[in-house]
Parts: sequence; structure tokens; C-alpha cells
Amino acid sequence: MGVQTKKNMINLGQDEIAKYPFLADAGQYLKDKGFTLEQFDTDPDLQLIIEKAYHRIEIAADGKIYKSDLIDDKAGKDATLPREVFSFLIAVVLLKLCGMYSLIQRFSLAEARRAEKYLEKDLANLSDKTKEELAVRIIKELFSLNVYKQNDYFTISVSDYLKHSINFHEREWKLVNRRVEKGMVHLTSHETVRLIRKELSNYITSKIHSIHTPPMSSGFKKPVEKLIMLAKKFSTQTISSTEYPPCIKHAIEVLEKGENLPHSGRFLLATFLLGKGQTVEQIAPLFKNAPDYNEKVTLYQLNHLAGSLGNATKYSSPSCDKVKSQNLCFAIPECDNIINPLQFGKKKTLNA
Repeated sequence: MGVQTKKNMINLGQDEIAKYPFLADAGQYLKDKGFTLEQFDTDPDLQLIIEKAYHRIEIAADGKIYKSDLIDDKAGKDATLPREVFSFLIAVVLLKLCGMYSLIQRFSLAEARRAEKYLEKDLANLSDKTKEELAVRIIKELFSLNVYKQNDYFTISVSDYLKHSINFHEREWKLVNRRVEKGMVHLTSHETVRLIRKELSNYITSKIHSIHTPPMSSGFKKPVEKLIMLAKKFSTQTISSTEYPPCIKHAIEVLEKGENLPHSGRFLLATFLLGKGQTVEQIAPLFKNAPDYNEKVTLYQLNHLAGSLGNATKYSSPSCDKVKSQNLCFAIPECDNIINPLQFGKKKTLNA
């Protein structure tokens, strides 16, 4: 028997609901399987699901993607499906109970990236047309994005592309650099699903905020307390200065909120602070709140920008023109007559 989403438009089989558990209505799904949330508080056998749910959040908090129990994208054994879906649904309950914004953001992004992997695979599935059709339908129903198959590519309208690519500042995502024919933008399966990552993450976040949870019970109390402790790892003492230009202040604010700062914004922030004489160790904690934060990767990238690795080339802060072209400029009158963010706050003497 399939599971229908809230809009009653997408009927999911057991393999699909394991791949895309955020499409299930939590309360209804548990009810259909003969469970209630209260049972997880009293049934010792269900404690394993709570532990798995906590582990799923912990992995996401570390910037990694949860590795599924699915074999060849199939639920396989009867027990696999409930474990896969239940661990997601209970993770959602734990996050709602703990209320830790940074963990909710990290979990939502990690689960979006996990689903992205399956959506890309389903879109590119040449042997099973129904999987491609399901992926197209999920994208359409959740994000009002019409995707069409054309030979080896997928196409969407220019207007849809502009709407969904608004947060992409890298050069390759600019419309002028895309293949456009008859008002349709051509994309690979990877690019198609990458385009909706932020929206998918936001969708999962909204599911967490909207779920109805019972009062805190003993079965959930310990893992929720552990999550609150885990979240403290991501609280940072932000480097702040009134001498920072608005583009840098904006980048810091985005990271403080646990939101995703594009690669170009991270490059700007890191090279600016390095140019101000700050060390990699001083800068690294700023990135702890990034939804995809990974300490090892962050330190490697910062050391690379600082010229401590490879060819020892130290990267410079981009010019104001470059910052503007990447939609990262938030100029104020004090920005007049400067050509690089590093010049902000320095008085210029004009020749008479």
C-alpha cells in the first residue's frame, strides 16, 4: 500500500518513502503503522529508533550525510522501512522538542542533500521511467517547478530558472552562461536538483516547526538534553567591528543565523579577515554555524587561502567591483571612493 503526501498528489511506494521520508505526514504515517509517539516513551524496543534518530541528527550536525540502510535504493527487509522512516520522523520530533535552531538548520540541509542524491539518480534513471516521472512530480508539487526531459538534458523555463537560481552567485549559474533555447534553460540531472537544495532544506525545516509533539516525556528527555549540549558546539563568539564594511557584516550575520553563505561570500569573508591580519584559528569559529560546516574541510580551505598549503599563494580580498558582480555588495555612503573592502574606514586624501 502506498503513502500519499499531504497534497494527495504523490503516491509513494515503500522504497520511495524511505528515500524521501519528509514527504510523509508523521502522525498519519505512525498511525498507519500502528504506532503512537507515546509508545516510543514506554516501549524498550523502540528506544533503538530514538538512538538511531539522535545519531542521524549528530551526523548532520557534523556536516555529513546520513548513510541509509537501503540496498540499491530499495527497502529490502521488512524491518528496514520502518527503521529508515521512523528514525527521520523521530529526529524531527527531537529537534522540535529541543528547539535548537542551529541543529534544525544543519539537519534540514543534510537531509536535503541526501534526498538530492536520490532525486538526481531517479531523474537520470534510463531503465525505469516511473522513477524519473516520480522525481519530476516531487519537484513540481513541492516547488512549483516544471521540469521537462529533452534528450540527455532537463529543461525549465527561463522565468523558473531565474526565480530558483537567485541565491546562486557563482559564474556558472549566471543565465548568460547557460544553454538557452526557445525560452528553456538546459540542465543536467545534477544541476536540476542542486537548484532546489535550499528550498528543499527550507521545506524540511518547516516540517520540523509545524509538527505537533506531545509534552516532554522521559523517553525523549535524555536525547533532547544531549542535543542541547551538542548545539553548544556551534555557538560562537562572533568577531565584530564597527570598522567592517557592510558586505563583511552581512556575511557574518548570515553565518550567525545558521544560514548558507555562498562560496563567493565565504571567500570574501575569509580573505578580508586574513588581509586584516587575523589567523586561521581566529577565523575558523565563524564558520561553525554554517549548515554544512565541517571542521576539517574549513581549516583546509582557510589554510589554502592563507597560503599555508600547496604553492603557498596567499589569496587577496576581491575588489568592490567583483563583490558587486556577485551580489554581495551592500554599499553605504562610507563606501564611496574605495575599490576594495579592505580600504573601508581608511580616510582618503584627495589631491587638490
